[in-house]
Amino acid sequence: MLLEKNRIAEFNGLHAADHKRKFDFVSSEINNVEEVLQKLIDFQVAIPSWALGTGGTRFGRFAGAGEPGNLEQKLEDVGLLHALNQSSGAISLHIPWDIPENYASIKATAAQLGLKFDAVNSNTFQDQKDQELSYKFGSLQHVNKAVRKQAVDHNIEVIKHGVELGSTALTVWLSDGSCFPGQLNFRKAFQNTLESLQEIYAALPADWKVFVEYKAFEPNFYSMTVGDWGQSLLYANKLGPKAYTLVDLGHHLPNANIEQIVALLLMEGKLAGFHFNDSKYGDDDLTVGSIKPYQLFLIFNELVEGMDARGMDHTTDLGWMIDASHNVKDPLEDLLQSVEAIMIAYAQALTVDRKKLNAAQEANDVVAAQEVLQHTFRTDLRALVAEARLRSGAALYPLQFFREQKLREQLIKERGSKTVATGL
Repeated sequence: MLLEKNRIAEFNGLHAADHKRKFDFVSSEINNVEEVLQKLIDFQVAIPSWALGTGGTRFGRFAGAGEPGNLEQKLEDVGLLHALNQSSGAISLHIPWDIPENYASIKATAAQLGLKFDAVNSNTFQDQKDQELSYKFGSLQHVNKAVRKQAVDHNIEVIKHGVELGSTALTVWLSDGSCFPGQLNFRKAFQNTLESLQEIYAALPADWKVFVEYKAFEPNFYSMTVGDWGQSLLYANKLGPKAYTLVDLGHHLPNANIEQIVALLLMEGKLAGFHFNDSKYGDDDLTVGSIKPYQLFLIFNELVEGMDARGMDHTTDLGWMIDASHNVKDPLEDLLQSVEAIMIAYAQALTVDRKKLNAAQEANDVVAAQEVLQHTFRTDLRALVAEARLRSGAALYPLQFFREQKLREQLIKERGSKTVATGL
């Protein structure tokens, strides 16, 4: 679906006066408001191809209507999101779910929609149709070298697809591990995985990176071969300068201090970026900011401080992507909410009074330090984020526009009510 810009302009016109009043109020309290607005305009969050359909649980999946049935339609959906918020200018493909049949055609469609291709993702956590060997007992860690080679070959194939599309990074997430004590030898599993990753690393083009993702548990519940950020960092350090640790906000044990993890990885120059989501118990893959918005802000606070300390570009030097499962929501509405939450947390982090915070830290003034952060978090910056959208040609209120313009209904009319998105 291509969205006519005049529809957005008309919508914004109806809400211009109310927005101006809110923006004038909040901007009067921000000294460097133009600098902050430009950073918000530049910031982009990639949308994964697998998040455009309804997700599910281990017990069932209830597909929505008008879901994208192929890669072209997935591009259209991300293009629609980007038209609405101008902050979703990239798509991340998962292979083999989304193998392009015609690279030139797919690239042309993406260009028309203003989209780039983010990191490509391999899949050795599922057995695919006609796959010769099973990953039931692992892939890159498997005791059988033939299984490991099959998994390595798949990752190299994914790299080749990415090269054709203009991507420059590979994300590797492994479900490898064990469910019971004694099931596998930890050291051998680590060594097998490292050797497999080294083969993949050797196949990376010169300008590429590899992101090693970790997860504390699930699908294996006794051990995961890349179970935490320390194990991922071990792999990344052993692989070389093109390897980094990827942080998925849901891939931690409850109450883990993710902001500290982020700060240390950033300090070491080994932070790849993020898969954003939210959780109550584990890897719930809920809408970003829906459960722990303060934690999201604290993470961005460390990111902005750490990136500025290293002179990094906020937009391009780390990878930013959503990884969520929309079990009971319209996926596009959920993604709009998630991007909004990310942009608000980023805006908050950009407006923290660093001088006051640093002074409080140096003086061991715990109360003052807390006040600085909580004052910023409690300041409503939605109008600031909306102004950045307005200046980019996006909708002031994307979710409201999506609903009022009945965009899901239009997608159902185009695609039908019984569609099921590919992947998952």
